[in-house]
Formats: sequence, C-alpha cells, structure tokens
Amino acid sequence: MEQFERKVTKIGNSFGITLPIDLLKQVGLAQGDEVQVEVIDGKIVLRKKEQLKLPEGVDAEFMDILNDVIKEHDKAFKGLVDR
Repeated sequence: MEQFERKVTKIGNSFGITLPIDLLKQVGLAQGDEVQVEVIDGKIVLRKKEQLKLPEGVDAEFMDILNDVIKEHDKAFKGLVDR
C-alpha cells in the first residue's frame, strides 16, 4: 500500500486535503466525483459514492425525498426493528 503525507489546509470555513492525481486515478476518482466520508476506528475513510441507476418510472427527486424522510425518522425505524 502506497503511503504519503499531506497537510490539512484551510479552504473557506472548512479544511481540506489535496490528493495526487495518480492516487485518484488508481481508485477511479476524478474531479467532480462525489465521495462518502466516514470515521471507522478513529480513521477517516473515503469511498467513491456509488451511482445507482433507478428503475424506469422511479423519479430521482422522489428518491431524494424518501432518503430525507428515512434519515429524519431513522431512530424511530430502528426502534420498530427492536420490537
């Protein structure tokens, strides 16, 4: 596994880390791609966001709204599972 060091830099009101283009190519990322960020065992993990192809007749806006509702009521849904 290739390792390298980068500095955390200030970008507006946030912070960022630049990544070498060769590294991005190795994992199939390009400028503008979306990534998912999570912390696992105290480590930051980046993953390329999977682009799902919706079945014919399913509207992307509907899926966005559904996702928002699920996130908003996540605790209640998990409570139902535990019953």
